[in-house]
This record gives sequence, C-alpha cells and structure tokens, in this order.
Amino acid sequence: MTVNTLHRPTHRDALVHLEAAFERGDMMTIFGRCTVDYDGRATSELGPGDRLVVLKPDGSILVHTDEKRTPVNWQPPGCTHSASVRDGRLRVRSTRTSPDERLDVQFERVEQCSAYAVNDRSDLELVGSEEDLRQHILSDPDVLEPGFEPLETERQSDAGAIDIFGEDAAGVPVVVELKRRRVGPSAASQLRRYVDALHREFGDDEPIRGVLVAPSVTERAGDMLDREGLEFVALDPETGEPPVEEDEGEAEESEKADDADADA
Repeated sequence: MTVNTLHRPTHRDALVHLEAAFERGDMMTIFGRCTVDYDGRATSELGPGDRLVVLKPDGSILVHTDEKRTPVNWQPPGCTHSASVRDGRLRVRSTRTSPDERLDVQFERVEQCSAYAVNDRSDLELVGSEEDLRQHILSDPDVLEPGFEPLETERQSDAGAIDIFGEDAAGVPVVVELKRRRVGPSAASQLRRYVDALHREFGDDEPIRGVLVAPSVTERAGDMLDREGLEFVALDPETGEPPVEEDEGEAEESEKADDADADA
C-alpha cells in the first residue's frame, strides 16, 4: 500500500493532494480544525473543533472527534466528494441526490492530509445489523409508518444517544430505538428512558412517541410497551420488511442476550 502524507500543508497544497487522490480513487484522511455543516433531511452545524475526516472511495465520509466510536457526522456510500479553497479555508464537500443531501467540512487549519492507495478485496459479510435497520428507515421512512420524517440520527439526550429522532405526519416528536434481534423488557426500558429524557428537554406537556423497531419482542416486552404507552414495529434488519415469525423456543435466550446489550 502506498501512503502519501502532507504535514501542515497550505490549503492550496492540500487541495492539489485531495484532487489527485479523488482522481486515483484513494482513501483520504484529513486532521485539523474545522467546522461542519449538513443540509438535507434536516440541518445541523458544528462549530470550530479539531476533527478527523475520513473520505472513502466508495463515496462515504466520516467526521470523528476524540470521543466515542461513532462519527458526529457522516454520509453513506454513493456520495460525490469534491474540494475547493474559499474565503481562506479548505472546503471538503460530500453530496448525493437521492435524497438531496450535502455535508460541508471547512478547515481553517490542516495538520495532516494523507492519501492511501488501498487494495482490499476481502469481503466481510455482516448482515442484519442495527445500521442496516437505520438505513432502511432513512432511505424509506414509510417503512416505519406513513408520513414519518427522520430529523436526526444518534441524537444526544441526557439518557444517551437516540438511534433516530423524527416527527410523525402530525408533527409529533418520535423516538426510534433500533434492535437487530428479538428483544425483551430491557429494550422497552431503554426506550422509556429516552422518551423521559425528551420530556425533560421539551416539557412534560409535549406529546412524545416512542417506537421500538426489532424483528420481534418477547411477551413480557410487549406487555411493558403497552403499559408504558410505547409502540413496536417489526422489521427485519436485512430486508427492511416485516420478518418471518421467529420460533418461540428462541425467546428466552434472546431475552437474556438483550439484557446484556440493551445499553449498547
């Protein structure tokens, strides 16, 4: 693998480096002080901060801080990367048209810019993940319910990160918790905590819906969802459609596993 790295480049040098890497189909990493602006299904802004940006040749982009494993902003594969220098800043833009989204990262200072000629032909077969569920809902929100509009993913609350936050057709806030397999009461409790957190943020009088999305739930989980006024939508992570029913004999084992990873 060939690696070409610039340390503390000027914006113009970084621009030439990026454009050549895009042309070759390299993977890029950029570290420096930047702002991040997103416009698409919603809008968001991140003020100045030191961040690591990863640009992959499949069109995906990830913006990382020095905390947690998940990016604070990202775009999926299939986007188009471009770069320019405007108003004394290096701008890296990632766009896609279906849906219409744009992510702009503007660097006031670049500490390091690297291009990697990666050759990886091995395929990791990982299907049926929570990220698969997320992408099914983001690409076709009606699979959750007609009129649902996703507004944010990994929305921070005082109870943790909410998988998907959005609004229903009537404009009521909706908390969506995703699970990749059959779940028990702990998943319902986790959803309840997120809904309570948003009540503390928005006010107790604000109606807030909570929806658990998983292939299936145990009887105890279903009872708890009913008691708490929460909802359940059955979706298969791999297909994004209602799943074939799971054997009841798997319920107890799935519930125990859920207790272990409900807070993941």
